[in-house]
Amino acid sequence: MKIVVCVKQVPDSWSERQLRADHRLDRDAAERVINDLDTYAVEAALQIVEQHGGETLALSMGPASAEEAVRKALQMGVDAGAVVTDDALAGSDAVATARVLAAAIASLGADLVVMGVESTDAKMSVVPAMVAEVLGWPMLTQAQALSIDGATATIERQTATGHDVVQADLPAVVSVVEKFNEPRYPSFKGITAAKKKTVDVLTLAGLGVDPTTVGTAGSPTSVAAAQPAPTRGAGVIVDEDPAAISALVDFLAERRLV
Repeated sequence: MKIVVCVKQVPDSWSERQLRADHRLDRDAAERVINDLDTYAVEAALQIVEQHGGETLALSMGPASAEEAVRKALQMGVDAGAVVTDDALAGSDAVATARVLAAAIASLGADLVVMGVESTDAKMSVVPAMVAEVLGWPMLTQAQALSIDGATATIERQTATGHDVVQADLPAVVSVVEKFNEPRYPSFKGITAAKKKTVDVLTLAGLGVDPTTVGTAGSPTSVAAAQPAPTRGAGVIVDEDPAAISALVDFLAERRLV
């Protein structure tokens, strides 16, 4: 079994993120790290291989620096990596990103794709489903548990109304949530071994992707405007006196919360 786990390099979520004049995220304004939610996908892939055998490959799309996120996955224990990097990719939206990732996954011959449920820079939670749609594979979303039995993948998913168990035939795409597991920390041995592992560089031409279908020009969506979140105002303190309940009800009613 070959498992491809997608990882993304994002600005550190603890840093103040900034937008450029064209409303795109300024990725140089903060330290760049692996998307935290993707580390749960890495752990899921490693656990499956430990149980059933096979190989794992970390895949990322972005500038040359995206290799740093792949290297972090290799330090955790992933066998090899690949980065799709091309100047034409700059400004790609979720649709264009999914198109490129799907082309790379198809070229790698994956049996299973595992992804984090979302990235901390965009928080759209749509790329896993879009990748599955482009590939024509089943999509198992928001998994908090994953098991493989032969050619069948089974996930458990917590919902607002209960607990779901969903199955699909492989190949398939699975997105995992933060409650899935506790990602392992890279050991000194893993960090040393990662330096010798292979990271292939993939290009649009090599994947057969038309450059006019990616980047800003090839993306069907764009950000028309953006503005900083309003500054939080001073709070309202309701004292414990006979008028407190009435004051609280009036406060909520003014904001149409009751």
